[in-house]
Amino acid sequence: MAELFARRPFSVRDQRGFTTIAMLCFVMLYGPMITLVIYSFNDGNSVAVWEGFSWRWYEAAINNRQIQRATVRSLQVAAFATIVSTTVATMAALATTRTRPFRGQGLVYGLINQPLMVPEIVTAVALLMFFAIIKGATGYTGMGYLLAAHAAFCIPFAYMPIRARLEDMSLTLEQAAADLYATPWRTFRYVTLPLLLPGIMAGAMLAFVISLDDVVITLFVAGPGQDTLPLYVIGQLRRIVTPEMNAVSSLFLLASALLVTLFFFLSRRKK
Repeated sequence: MAELFARRPFSVRDQRGFTTIAMLCFVMLYGPMITLVIYSFNDGNSVAVWEGFSWRWYEAAINNRQIQRATVRSLQVAAFATIVSTTVATMAALATTRTRPFRGQGLVYGLINQPLMVPEIVTAVALLMFFAIIKGATGYTGMGYLLAAHAAFCIPFAYMPIRARLEDMSLTLEQAAADLYATPWRTFRYVTLPLLLPGIMAGAMLAFVISLDDVVITLFVAGPGQDTLPLYVIGQLRRIVTPEMNAVSSLFLLASALLVTLFFFLSRRKK
């Protein structure tokens, strides 16, 4: 009996209270979200008193011109950041996985992932100071700063799944293409890229979600009239809380959940 007990593998699920603690964590995490979604269908003006089911706040949110402009701006910034960050992340992943080991490779890997370790507020303040210097020298005050900040911040998020995909890919097919006198570009175009595509798509979607949901960096970098949807929601919550904000947040939550779910399935796709 002692021998059987000693050989029994350790499992967290067998510990006392594991189920209770896990359920409590899920309730604390998803309970407020569920409440938010439920009260987005409230017919009344209160966010705490249920007065009947209605779609009125979703209609009001969809027809709100300010929300429309903020949503379009958010999508534009996220799309630009996704394209730039995914392109740079793909080149960086190829440079750190498809080349011979070189001195300082670990340092390069650490520098690429450093924004993930640094508090976002530190990155936001640094970008604010850096862009202030550029504004003083050039006088430019357009949306280029916001686009550049989002693109730079999203690079490590796109880099992770792309690099993971490359590390999981065997070099056999690429070496076979080289043996058949394929140029490096043709090898990349017809062999590496098709195999890498799920990782690129996963990285792009992750970068898109990160850019779409970002608040801190946008709050520091965005200029007058450049509010994204998250900033608009925060600004409205400082004035008055209505079920319209619940409806906007619910739609935002749905879009983010769909993208993250798609990212999850793409990242698990078999070779």
